[in-house]
Amino acid sequence: MHRLSIIGGGHVGRVFGKLWAGAVFDLHDVLARSLPSAQQAVSFIGAGTAADAYAALRDVDIYMLSVGDDQIVPACAALAASVPLKDAIVFHCSGALASDRLQAARSAGAYVASVHPIRSFADPASVAAAFSGTFCGIEGDAQAIAVLEPALVAIGARPVAIDAAAKTVYHAAAVFASNYLTTVLDAALRAYQAAGIPEPVARELAQPLASETLANVFRLGAAPALSGPIARGDMATVARQQQAVTAWDAPTGALYDALVAPTVALARRKHNS
Repeated sequence: MHRLSIIGGGHVGRVFGKLWAGAVFDLHDVLARSLPSAQQAVSFIGAGTAADAYAALRDVDIYMLSVGDDQIVPACAALAASVPLKDAIVFHCSGALASDRLQAARSAGAYVASVHPIRSFADPASVAAAFSGTFCGIEGDAQAIAVLEPALVAIGARPVAIDAAAKTVYHAAAVFASNYLTTVLDAALRAYQAAGIPEPVARELAQPLASETLANVFRLGAAPALSGPIARGDMATVARQQQAVTAWDAPTGALYDALVAPTVALARRKHNS
């Protein structure tokens, strides 16, 4: 059983630690910014030894960097300066950054990778209890992937190989599918309210329309699921809506305008398919 240590006591590190410890990997150390934070992570995981300094880390086979994106490079450098990394595996969990940010570990002889679980970790206990089926974007050195991919499968994850050169675009896909979708739905709810509809009722009005649209996109594909004035070629209605929305709220009008051209292109795909 490979030996694992975790750098970073946050939600992602805690979930992977809890799922892997004992069953897949032998968890050794959990390093956090403070000893109380490391102890809390160890308590959640149910295994490992809390540490608050790189000098306290023991030599292991695998090091997981579960730290913020801006801390990956300095954390990797500190790790490489503290423990021998020859033939070890070092990986981070960022969705936006590729494994090339772990150059300090690679220069020290380690094999590097990134593993990005595609879900929200706001409630780590719930995520750990229902992790099975979670997609994880993975890329990196073949020697690292050969160990990490079966380890992910063992806890019910669904590894998906991604192009390291397109890692930032890959992460932007999640932002479109989640964050910006929320922004667009907020615009819809506010527009309903501008028409005099109370916010709770606006949510009731928008929910079946949004839910059915999402279901159609994932069942049929985006182009076949497109409906509405642009799909019908009714650009006069689009122009009136653009003018009315801008008059009501200029930033929301700008958002509406920004979505017209991509939706026109989507409509062409719909009609040309």
